[in-house]
Amino acid sequence: MANFDFKNLTLVNPCSLDDDCYARAMHAKDILDNSKIFNNYKKAIENIDYLVATSSIESKNDKKHLRNALPIDEVSYKLLTLEGKIGLIFGREDYGLYNEEIANCDTLIRIPTSESYLSMNLSHAVGIVLYSLFISKNTSKKEKRNIGNIEKQKLYGFFKELLDQINYPEHKKEKTEIMFKRLMGRAMPSKWEYHNLMGVFSQILKEIENSKK
Repeated sequence: MANFDFKNLTLVNPCSLDDDCYARAMHAKDILDNSKIFNNYKKAIENIDYLVATSSIESKNDKKHLRNALPIDEVSYKLLTLEGKIGLIFGREDYGLYNEEIANCDTLIRIPTSESYLSMNLSHAVGIVLYSLFISKNTSKKEKRNIGNIEKQKLYGFFKELLDQINYPEHKKEKTEIMFKRLMGRAMPSKWEYHNLMGVFSQILKEIENSKK
C-alpha cells in the first residue's frame, strides 16, 4: 500500500496485529496504526460509494453475472473517474470472498493469470491491483463522475420495484438484480445520466400504476 500511495486500510475480523505484523510492515507502520477494524463485513462497507470485489474464480458464462469478472487493466482507468470512496475488497488467503460478499459489490475484477494456476497469493494480488491503479493515476487525466452510494441504492430500488410491478418471475429476480448492478458498475454513470435514468424508471412506474386503476 505504501509503495503505491494507498493509506486507508480496513480489516474485517483480522488476526492480531502483533509484533511480527509490525516487523513485516517495515516503514509502513502508520498504515497499521491508522487501520479501521470491523467485526462485520456489511458494517465495514456501508459508507463506501463504489465497491470493487476481487476473485480468481470467474464465470465463463455471461448469464452468470455474480462472478462475471473484468480484467484489472480494463477497469483501473475508469475507477479514477469516480468521486467518493472506492473500496477494493480482497478476500481470505485460503478461500477468497464468499458469494454474498461479492453480491454487495458494484463490479468484480480479476488479474489475468495462467489457466493452469489461476489463484495468486493474497499479498501479490493486492500489489498488482494497487500497481495498476497507481500507473493509471499517473498516466491519465481524471474526469470526475458524481454518482454515489445513496444514488445507487435509489436506482437499484427503482429497478427492484419495476421487476415487482411487471410480475417478473420470482426465481429470476435475484440474478436479474445482480445483472443490473454489474451493468451499472461497468457503466459508472454520471449524475446527469443517473437522473435521466431515474426519470425514465419513474415514468414507467407511473404508467404501470395508472394502468392498474
